[in-house]
Amino acid sequence: MRRAELADFLRRRREALHPSRMPASAVHPPGPRARRTPGLRREEVAALAGVSTSYYERLEQARAPRPSPQVLSALGTALRLTDMEREHLARLAGQIPPSTDADQAPVPADALRLLHRLGPFPAYVVNDLEDIVAWNSTAAALITDFGQMPAHERNTVRLAIRLGGTLCSAPVGAEGDFARQSAAHLRTAGARHPADRALGELVNEYAAHSPDFVAGWRSHDVHLRPTLRKRLHHPELGELELDRQTLLVPGTSLRLVLYTADPGSPSATALAGLGPADGAP
Repeated sequence: MRRAELADFLRRRREALHPSRMPASAVHPPGPRARRTPGLRREEVAALAGVSTSYYERLEQARAPRPSPQVLSALGTALRLTDMEREHLARLAGQIPPSTDADQAPVPADALRLLHRLGPFPAYVVNDLEDIVAWNSTAAALITDFGQMPAHERNTVRLAIRLGGTLCSAPVGAEGDFARQSAAHLRTAGARHPADRALGELVNEYAAHSPDFVAGWRSHDVHLRPTLRKRLHHPELGELELDRQTLLVPGTSLRLVLYTADPGSPSATALAGLGPADGAP
């Protein structure tokens, strides 16, 4: 059980629930003083979950014993957690054991076949640590020649740190989205692999580089967005506005990332002629 992280996660999710989104019967009526907490009060969450206020307070103070699966389910309902957030909560509470060597698992053969059949769409596969473990030739032509990089540098976070200023940027209104999404991915990975030193080093490295990552990490948000808008700067094709789409590889913690452009756009035309028919990297 990771008491400090569990406490932080519960507090962040409680503070994110605005009283106006809750049934009137679940929220205490306003008193003579203004509500000081940015979200629900602890006693309100405790009542919704059917636990005592003192027990819930101890959970947020990292002083309570491990909650039962029934209590976790009730807290998930009270805090309106998504399925992914419920799984994260269960991992922090020690109800789901840590994963072992998931980042070293081979890419399934059917995922590799899909990767290389995507044709003109740049795509790669990443593991929990954001390491790029497989890619197609179009991705190498669009981003960089991954095969010529040291394995530890073949990582989306480290690429963002080292090449972010020249490789890509965010369209107006999407600033910081990649950094915050990386924080969500790594938060989730940290619950799966709590003893992974390489993961901790990666978090510290990106935190020193990106205030947006720090904000995302502190928010303890584990919501994973399937699509991010990116603006890539290609030396031959110029500026491309693309959607970075992420798909989970079933039965694994791997993710397939591919880049697409709006149909009929200049970026789509440029992307279609980027590379030849694909082969193995």
